[in-house]
Amino acid sequence: MEEITTNETDVIQTSSSATSTTLSQTFIKVKRGLKHVFTWGVLKPVLYGQGLSLLICGTAVSSEYLYRHNVSLPVFQGFLNYVLLCLVYTTMLICKRTEDGKILLFHVLKENWWKYIILAIFDVEANYMVVLAYQYTSLTSVQLLDCFILPVVMVLSYLLLKIRYLPVHYVGVFIALVGVACMVGADVIVGKSSESGSNPALGDVLVLAGAVCYGISNVSMEFIAKRHSAGNVEFLGMYGLFCPIISGIQMAILERQTLAALQWNSTIILLLAAFAVCMFLLYSLMPVVMKLSSATAVNISLLTADLYALFAGLFLFQDKMSALYVVSFITIVCALVIYNSKPPVPRMTEPPIANSHSGSLNSIPNSQSNEDQPLTETKGTCFKSNCVFVN
Repeated sequence: MEEITTNETDVIQTSSSATSTTLSQTFIKVKRGLKHVFTWGVLKPVLYGQGLSLLICGTAVSSEYLYRHNVSLPVFQGFLNYVLLCLVYTTMLICKRTEDGKILLFHVLKENWWKYIILAIFDVEANYMVVLAYQYTSLTSVQLLDCFILPVVMVLSYLLLKIRYLPVHYVGVFIALVGVACMVGADVIVGKSSESGSNPALGDVLVLAGAVCYGISNVSMEFIAKRHSAGNVEFLGMYGLFCPIISGIQMAILERQTLAALQWNSTIILLLAAFAVCMFLLYSLMPVVMKLSSATAVNISLLTADLYALFAGLFLFQDKMSALYVVSFITIVCALVIYNSKPPVPRMTEPPIANSHSGSLNSIPNSQSNEDQPLTETKGTCFKSNCVFVN
């Protein structure tokens, strides 16, 4: 009996020791995993993305104040942003020169004018359709359907940027959608979902169409910005050239009478200026953040913009609060960290182009993801594999 008891004791001790060792190894693995995730390289695009969300929050707050002053000019508000882009970035393109001394703006127009016109139309109409959708459908529908931009961006990135997503990226997107569901649930609790528009079907179609247009514009921005360090100047400069024309025509058709009847005062001017500055900073910084991460990660970041606006509404407009809003915010931020923990991988490999003057991603060895490749040149203009460098 004593021998049996001794053997049982030895077995228990051995089992306890094995369990302790397993738990210790698991703890070490989790610690290493967290150390890999919570690095500056992972957290930096997350923090920068939240800066973009705060800028969108600024546009939402200024628009809400304008609405409370009986001002509804969505096209004109976008037009102001495009004019700022023209004054800054289009002017920069005029001042830059190609290596043979020609004005860079004219060179870009000669090579790619029609492509930038198409992208400008997508961007202007995306902004207009989403704003217009609020008149026809509910806030809940807009929040849910606006998430359609995530699959749109992922599919376009797969097709155009030649990248392949890892399981961790799908997990991140799924968790982000769970966060959006929490936000919508909070809207139901506080009663915001009870407001329905005059034509929900039309409003839903407008949101989906706007999401597709946003996705095309964002992926194109990432594609151009990552080809060389001056890509964001070229992209925004072309937007500054064509978007004011498109937006101006649309404004003259749709908002001419509203602008003529508007009684201007210092408050309205300041609110319009605040909106325009926030949008200008958003457009200026978005390509920078996309260089650090991707269009998909940026759009996951922007999901928190509605939450920032809601938090601001607590103090500015005495909106109702629900604990689910906090849960939603934490969930989306966790999704961002998970998504950015690993970069996407190349979907296919191609031999590098033997051209020392190429500033495109194709001239870089394909050992890294297209979404995470370094830039080898400092100046150039893109859309084609052979970029022209400027002084």
